[in-house]
Amino acid sequence: MYQNHKYKASKDHRNMQSHMGESTETRANDPSSSSSSSSLCLCFMGSSAADKFSDEPITPIGRFFLQPQMDQIIHCTMGFKNPIDIAAIKSHLKTSLLLSHPRFSSLMVRSPRGLKQWHRTSHVDLNRHIIVVPNTITTASNFDHEAAVNAYLADLSTSSDLSADKPLWEFHLLMAHNCGVFRIHHALGDGASLMSLFSASFRGAEEEEKLPALGSAGKKRNRVNGEKGWWVLLIGFVGMVWFSLIFVVEFALRSLWVCDRKTEISGGDGVELWPRKLATARFKLQDMKLVKKAVPNATINDVLVGVVSAGLSRYLDHRTPNGLPEGLRITGIAMANLREQPRLQELTDLMKSNSGSSWGNKFSTFLLPIYYKKSSGTEPLEYLRRAKVIMDRKKQSLEALFSYKIGCFLMTYLGAKIATWLLYRTVCNTSFAISNILGPQEEIAVGGNPVTYLRVNTSSLPHVFADSYMQALTMHMVSYVERADMQISVAKDIIPDPEFLAKCFEEALLDMKEAAHCETND
Repeated sequence: MYQNHKYKASKDHRNMQSHMGESTETRANDPSSSSSSSSLCLCFMGSSAADKFSDEPITPIGRFFLQPQMDQIIHCTMGFKNPIDIAAIKSHLKTSLLLSHPRFSSLMVRSPRGLKQWHRTSHVDLNRHIIVVPNTITTASNFDHEAAVNAYLADLSTSSDLSADKPLWEFHLLMAHNCGVFRIHHALGDGASLMSLFSASFRGAEEEEKLPALGSAGKKRNRVNGEKGWWVLLIGFVGMVWFSLIFVVEFALRSLWVCDRKTEISGGDGVELWPRKLATARFKLQDMKLVKKAVPNATINDVLVGVVSAGLSRYLDHRTPNGLPEGLRITGIAMANLREQPRLQELTDLMKSNSGSSWGNKFSTFLLPIYYKKSSGTEPLEYLRRAKVIMDRKKQSLEALFSYKIGCFLMTYLGAKIATWLLYRTVCNTSFAISNILGPQEEIAVGGNPVTYLRVNTSSLPHVFADSYMQALTMHMVSYVERADMQISVAKDIIPDPEFLAKCFEEALLDMKEAAHCETND
């Protein structure tokens, strides 16, 4: 998942993390690539030799996110402690590292040869990027700020694109709700890249000289050495081959025709165009850390998977009492960060093209199975134990690396259309998507205004293929200081009560915390 899952199977295998996306260069003259997202490209016919900045080609995964089927916009919501000062925010952005970053000051253009490129501009007009929303989102007299902001985000998820005649980002300021929403096209980078950029650009007033800290990515386990080392390595290698074979075949079948049994959270035909609804599940990092100590060698991601498994079981019990068989598999799709280091990176390191932690969309996907169990008869920590077994096997396999490499191969040799279709089918044949982004563990500020919370969600995927049944549920968690907020986006005609689903997740963690306390006292 986008945080601290680490693959141990091979030298080239990278750390896993889950915001749920990078590859080698796609064929430059790929006809599907050149025609599929013309609405997002400007035609640029001038000579770049006379320009101050030379054009850069868009990476294959960047073009992947510009395909009509996979067009994605990341929404990063920031709550502010004090009333918003628009002038202070503009002044901060003008001198921030964000505007000096090439991707945030470049237009997407098409060269005379029809190739998509980033064309650096000499001036970014902040007035076109900062969108001020002066009034409340709702007309109700007793509105809730969180619900109003989530309603605004839900509307953005299905109704608003980014204009191609300016760099592909915006900052919406919801004055009445004291929060801002960064809208950033996924072609610019993934969640890990953006968190590093935000942390470097929006340091707290007292932390101007150093990079805000992120939580530990987890310590590497000591390698077994001595007389037992060779057979431990042999067993590990055999396990890697075995689990890789199983998971790779399963991933391939899932991208073609295998799908989950229909449940109350399953998507439907064209569901991504249906009205969306957002709710927020709020967790304390201290609670998650306490729970993970109850199971040896467990991680925060294991706890998250256990919470999702317990919460979904509780929710399905509520929606369909005694309607599902015990042990029913519900499959999600999660993200794996392929960078060498899952921690916050210095911006200079991220910008090095030869760095293992380079800027961009350096992530892949893997299948995440969870199993329905009746919540009334299941010990809370059992969900965590099962989640750890599943995640340990995923870490030992090469599934995420395989999906990344095969995506590169398809983009390079068969074109973006086929590569996009296969991933789109995988998404259609799963029941949910989940990501987990490691955020700053020290307070950041924008324009001198401290940020009280960070939340992330993404826009819905466009519906472009016939007979496709898209997911009705996506979850994105990001940690910030001592809290972790998970945005739950649903198709409200299928899951009409996401607030109750969020409560199921919160109560699942509290039950695990209580069980962990009991085990500790025993």
